[in-house]
Amino acid sequence: MTRMKLQYKHFCLIIVLIVSGISCKKYLDVVPPDVGTLDYAFRSRNEAQTYLFTCYSDLQQLNDLNRSPGFTTSSELIFPLNLTSNPFDVTGFSLITGTQSSGNPGLNYWDGSGNGIAMFQAIRRCNTMLENIDKPLDLTAPEKKRWIAETKFLKAYYNYYLLRLYGPIPIIDVNLPVEASTSAVKVKRAPVDDVVKYITGLLDAAIPDLPVTIDNPAKELGRITQPAAMAIKAEVLMTAASPLFNGNPDYANFKDKSGVALFPTKFDATKWQAAATACKAAIDACEAANLKVNTDFTPAGNVSNLPDSLRLVLTFQNALTQKWDSNLELIWALNNIWHGQEYCIPRMTDKANQNDGQNPGYYAVPISTTELFYTHNGVPIDEDNTWDYANRNQLRIGDAANYWYIKQGYTTVKANFDREPRFYGSLGFDGGIWFGNGRDNAKDPSNPLHDVEARGVFSISGPKSIQKTNITGYWPKKLANYQTVYDDGFSWVDFSMPVMRMAGLYLLYAEALNEVSGPGAEAYQYIDKVRARAGLGGVLSSWATYSKNPSKPTTQDGLRAIIHQERRIELCFEGQSGWDLHRWKELQSVLSVPLKGWSIYEEQAVNYYRPVNIEIPVFQTRDYLWPISTNSLVVNDNLVQNPFW
Repeated sequence: MTRMKLQYKHFCLIIVLIVSGISCKKYLDVVPPDVGTLDYAFRSRNEAQTYLFTCYSDLQQLNDLNRSPGFTTSSELIFPLNLTSNPFDVTGFSLITGTQSSGNPGLNYWDGSGNGIAMFQAIRRCNTMLENIDKPLDLTAPEKKRWIAETKFLKAYYNYYLLRLYGPIPIIDVNLPVEASTSAVKVKRAPVDDVVKYITGLLDAAIPDLPVTIDNPAKELGRITQPAAMAIKAEVLMTAASPLFNGNPDYANFKDKSGVALFPTKFDATKWQAAATACKAAIDACEAANLKVNTDFTPAGNVSNLPDSLRLVLTFQNALTQKWDSNLELIWALNNIWHGQEYCIPRMTDKANQNDGQNPGYYAVPISTTELFYTHNGVPIDEDNTWDYANRNQLRIGDAANYWYIKQGYTTVKANFDREPRFYGSLGFDGGIWFGNGRDNAKDPSNPLHDVEARGVFSISGPKSIQKTNITGYWPKKLANYQTVYDDGFSWVDFSMPVMRMAGLYLLYAEALNEVSGPGAEAYQYIDKVRARAGLGGVLSSWATYSKNPSKPTTQDGLRAIIHQERRIELCFEGQSGWDLHRWKELQSVLSVPLKGWSIYEEQAVNYYRPVNIEIPVFQTRDYLWPISTNSLVVNDNLVQNPFW
């Protein structure tokens, strides 16, 4: 056995001791396929670049939103868990029903089991990259600086992901030597503030050597840029300043076995100021790189006769679904293609209706998510002094005034009327107009726009077929590109799922400003930039004119509630809301009530529009932090379990 192979054997043993459940074979997968030694992996620039891309590989796995806690535990969507056969592992969606456990954790990002991703293994790949970057003799100095910066960013991001899930984590800054002692191998968890400092330190080291833009999108789209790294740093600091991590009384007595406090015991207001400063720096960097909240919609294909109402809808949708290389709002995404549109589109044509197995439409939106969206006046539905909130579940017939949003003459529920454009851009519903799916001329009487018919049976002129896989009666329309066609099969127009876009960054900054000093002109300015794209008035004017609580945006608590709701609306279905609700410590209240949908198997509107319980969430204080597996605690007796597990 060669010395290098012997080193790998010892490396395997060390990693198994630190992170339970990772086999030697699995850990050896850190090397590119068919590469037996590190000498080979770094013998030239080309091989080293391949290894760099293996450092990116775990990041790209996060593109699968079904494995994202921020997506599956947000309550934005419900997945039908009782299907006889599922197209993918539904572990993440089941977690809000109380299935999480320390014996066999779901979405286990600590060691990679339970449909999770082994983040510590990803960190060790990055360490290996940094430890061997000097070996390729044909690697130019500028490339070397960039690759080191990219690797440090990736290392920071993997640690950040673990921080959000587990709180205090071990800091593995370098890979342990093969001769490391048993005590060295049994690493301890570092306090939260130390972890945050470590992550931001890596980002600060990386940012100067990252490119400002990607000049060759065909080859490099997805690699990290300076503005993206600055935006992620801002998000890290926002997380650290938020209630879950900043003086959380639930964790006041959370200590390691040496008595070291793992959570800050007191609230620190300066953390919000640090977050605000980082947000503004990121905004400046992004705007200097010509990124913006994109209000310019250029129709693709044969789109014609587009009324202003639908233009607002498509402008909002395009912020998500426009191709990355031309999307001026997209700061950073995980992958060039997001797969999942088939779970978001109802059957709207004869051929689609007959082709029953091609379109599962599994992603179902609970009524609680639909009620987040504002009225057309830009205020919450229970606050609008012109909107009939008490009778929202009564019936109403589509009329000329709502022609571009609801089928004229069709009976649907009042709650679907007089809502903001983001409601119609985000949701497909019974009686709702669906622009696209092959019909691009908004005013062609011979080929009218599609509408969704979801009551009990779905019949256009072909055979009847129950829309049986959407269990609430609402589809996440926002996650489907308007150019994607589902007819006798699928014709996809793909897009990238954002990690950060400009609207989200603006709202982060507004949130930080409000936490630092309360309501002010600058905070309103950045909220209003996002609202304007949806055709809504400014916060102050909208509440003053239409809200039953006109002074709400003038108080810190009131503006906080507005910003939180604004983020949940603007970023709905993008895998962000779950993380926000965690850091705000609001997820427990969101999941304290049953998730409801319509009575989907009823055909008559009067029976269909009766809310019924679809899923009963189970969420306790302990669920804010993921458990470390019991086996990991046995292997490493220096680790302590998260509270309440």
